[in-house]
Amino acid sequence: MNPAYAKGDTGIWIEDTGFVRRLLSDDNDGSRHQRFVIQLRNGQTLLIAHNIDLAKRVPLGLGERIHFRGMYEWNDLGGLVHWTHHDPQGIEDGGHVCYRTRTYE
Repeated sequence: MNPAYAKGDTGIWIEDTGFVRRLLSDDNDGSRHQRFVIQLRNGQTLLIAHNIDLAKRVPLGLGERIHFRGMYEWNDLGGLVHWTHHDPQGIEDGGHVCYRTRTYE
């Protein structure tokens, strides 16, 4: 288990693998985000908010496995991961979602 999850850290880069458990409607308030809930190997769930104004939509289905890198924000539901895309200003390495053989960044 990533120690960030246990400590309730916020604003740190994490990288992990999980399985899609819920597909949610897009968040279209401001930048558009594809939203889905994944479950990690330890049973914890995370909401992934993948910016589809900066990266391509990931064509996911329930039960699919993904690998991701993004910015973790703790909450009492397990946490949120955003910044799963390249940094448009080129300052940070940015994040990604890997699904099957493709990387969405």
